[in-house]
Amino acid sequence: MSADVIIIGAGIIGLSTAWQLARRSQLKILVLEKGAAVGEGSTGASSAVCRHRYTLEEMVVLARDGIHAYRHWQDFTRLDEPRAAFQNDGVLWMPGADLDWAGIEHERMSALGIRTALMDDAELQARFPAFSVCIQAPDMEAGTEHLCSGGGKHLLELDGGYMDPVAATEDLLEACRKCGVEVCFRTSVIQVLEEGGRVSGVELGDGSQLEAPLVINAAGPWCNDFLTQLGVLQSWTLAPTRIQVLYLDRPPELVGDIPVTLDMQSGMYFRLQNSGQQLVVGSASERDEQEVIDTPDEFERFPDEAFKLARLHALHHRLPALPYRGSVRGYCGLYTVNKQDMHPIVGETEVAGFYVANGLSGHGFKLAPAIGSLLAQQICGEKADFDTEVQGSFLAPDRAPIPLSDKSVLA
Repeated sequence: MSADVIIIGAGIIGLSTAWQLARRSQLKILVLEKGAAVGEGSTGASSAVCRHRYTLEEMVVLARDGIHAYRHWQDFTRLDEPRAAFQNDGVLWMPGADLDWAGIEHERMSALGIRTALMDDAELQARFPAFSVCIQAPDMEAGTEHLCSGGGKHLLELDGGYMDPVAATEDLLEACRKCGVEVCFRTSVIQVLEEGGRVSGVELGDGSQLEAPLVINAAGPWCNDFLTQLGVLQSWTLAPTRIQVLYLDRPPELVGDIPVTLDMQSGMYFRLQNSGQQLVVGSASERDEQEVIDTPDEFERFPDEAFKLARLHALHHRLPALPYRGSVRGYCGLYTVNKQDMHPIVGETEVAGFYVANGLSGHGFKLAPAIGSLLAQQICGEKADFDTEVQGSFLAPDRAPIPLSDKSVLA
């Protein structure tokens, strides 16, 4: 059996890439996924926050172009009734005691075509009455309370939000199959085959081999298996990293709208889910992105008690009407963190025909349509609607690491 392109991994990155290729070409595309269904890897545990603000202009544009596809999901997927729908709750940035940050970012985002609103305390509380406007960081060690004080400036991304990551991936699966892409589940790739300095196909777990002149590694935290085999990306450290997430039912005491919130003082994010009936809470702190996993199939799937207590303390500080009742549940997933600069590695490697979309570092969901666009433009040599404007060289495997002062998911 042969194909023009083999993609390893049917997560949001793999299927976005397959769709971006299929919608502009007649290539025979084969997607191979070791899981039984979509959402069993990093995609299923993603909080799928869609925010535009990044440190680098190119990342802002990538996020803008990815989110544009999600905001016009029916047009992008060409499905009559897609499962997923963009939840335009907005993205609220609360920088705490840094009184200049929001104004600077408001001007920068506006110059890049991102709609934002700059708010003082009164404007924030009028719009989101459940929020405390305190600019002091909560004590994340001992949980000691303080006398809250305001006076800050806050930034709201008007066109940000979130989506259901599994539903979005199921939509892409349907779109791909309607366009002739073959997607095979329960199919493990154990080796990428190479001949004369270029890829020739893959070997499967049952010993069979499939031929293809192009192979794309979109295997998420399992990507290193294939990178090591071919000896590529040796200057990059792409570490499968355990990430913890909590969720709890939204009580009636939390009145009014609740946007996706990035509470920078406490290193926390939260958003609604399940039609607004639940809150999802996670960390945006570099210190919570350090637990490297040796075997991606084997890691603790439930949050640690210390993580749970710290996040709940921060959540009560930001949403003071939140009562101390009800159960708090949680789950864990994996980022594949690029230890050098927290940015993805996307493009063709030194082994001809072997492409990668690895090291997404927690940025994967929001960027997925744009990442697929980058690869499809490189492979097909042509542009289409919903393409990103960012050049492929920005995230190329042979680039130099990007200097950053903050190596967290907010970089």
